[in-house]
Amino acid sequence: MRRGLLIVISGPSGVGKDTVIRRLLEMDPNLRYSVSGTTRKPRPGEKPDENYTFLTPAEFEALAAKGAFLEHASYNGNQYGTFRDRVERTRDAGRDMVLKIDVQGAEQVRKLMPDAILIFVVAPSEEELEHRQEKRGTESADELAARRSIALREMTHVGHYDHVVTNDDVERAAGEILELIRKARASQT
Repeated sequence: MRRGLLIVISGPSGVGKDTVIRRLLEMDPNLRYSVSGTTRKPRPGEKPDENYTFLTPAEFEALAAKGAFLEHASYNGNQYGTFRDRVERTRDAGRDMVLKIDVQGAEQVRKLMPDAILIFVVAPSEEELEHRQEKRGTESADELAARRSIALREMTHVGHYDHVVTNDDVERAAGEILELIRKARASQT
């Protein structure tokens, strides 16, 4: 049995990563999504262990100290981390694992697992990204300003990724990512 691929998807807040990933999972039953741990509070409609595993800062730090995270990073005042055991179990079972992580986490994964496929999702324009961020309505004006500042910094890391996909249309963007995954599967020995 082949070992599953590790697919890392990053991009600025509001670019539509969750929507693209949801569609990608619908398109390919071999893909699994890695639910990250976070210290941030749930947003309306988010479900524990479906969207995120919500942790207290103390719980997060204890898990990090034990090496439970493949990668972890601070983003906009909160901690986020990918559970190592979830990734390994899924890949060992021959399933491909999709991670949604920021650029800090992607750099950590690249060092630990050089076979990972890193994909950066961008909006068609800066104006469209700002529109999407505002439309979500989940952040205060201060939080939006912080996320925009972070997005500008993240965009400087695009060159560290294997592929850049523009999310101008969810169906097209998910299809492009799926084609990249299929090519990677075909090249496995």
